[in-house]
Amino acid sequence: MSTLRCGLIQLGLKADTRESPEQIREVMLEAHIPYIEQAGKAGVNILCFQEVFTQPYFCPSQDTRWYAAAESIPDGPTTKLMQEYARKHQMVIIAPLFEQAMTGVYYNTAAVIDADGSYLGKYRKTHIPQVAGFWEKFFFKPGSSGWPVFETRYGKIGVYICYDRHFPEGWRALVLNGAEIIFNPSATVKGLSQYLWELEQPAAAAANGCFIAAINRVGTESPWDIGEFYGSSYFVNPRGAIESQASETDDELLIHDLDMQQVQDIRNQWQFFRDRRPDQYHRLTQPE
Repeated sequence: MSTLRCGLIQLGLKADTRESPEQIREVMLEAHIPYIEQAGKAGVNILCFQEVFTQPYFCPSQDTRWYAAAESIPDGPTTKLMQEYARKHQMVIIAPLFEQAMTGVYYNTAAVIDADGSYLGKYRKTHIPQVAGFWEKFFFKPGSSGWPVFETRYGKIGVYICYDRHFPEGWRALVLNGAEIIFNPSATVKGLSQYLWELEQPAAAAANGCFIAAINRVGTESPWDIGEFYGSSYFVNPRGAIESQASETDDELLIHDLDMQQVQDIRNQWQFFRDRRPDQYHRLTQPE
């Protein structure tokens, strides 16, 4: 399609973290449904939610109770429900979830559902941080997804999750595999990384001649209170220019039309893929 209408949902936590993960899931799904319906009525082609969208960002803790938040993909309740909404609205849906692959093995994953409701596959977060306030290795096994690109009804899309965005190699791998737009669902707070929010993804979009959709949640989450999730979800074009952006503080569905002709125009202009020298990059993949 020459024009893609895409939507991003950024949302604050609507449940009390003292409730069970199952109860929190129900509350968060109920909170998202009006925005999903709004996106469908607006003719959105591709819709993406924030990282682990049915739960709080529980990684400031190292509490095993949150393992109960994990669910299977594609057979779990949330993927099945999102398949129904995708089919209803003829809309591709990217659903970032806490995945249980088997008993005791968990991933930070995004399920990708095509516009007819069919399950296309998943991307598992590759780079897992382990620093104060972000104890993700306690919860998530690193993914080895092989940089999948999903052939949807509306175009070729990739997914890169939160901390992944700091690693330029993955952006390039996804584009080499055919991605023309990459979605980066995140959960990140004000402080050290906020200045990178509008630096890294625009730079990656320009370097790779693709669109990037960056999604972040809003508000604060108790009892951890590691900082304020600053929203600011946006779409950036292949020139590295942010075309549309949500607020820092509000629940919001951001809808924007992407001119996909820009991908070919910019790649033809810059010719980065013609001029790259993979034969000289052996050091980049050598183990420590």
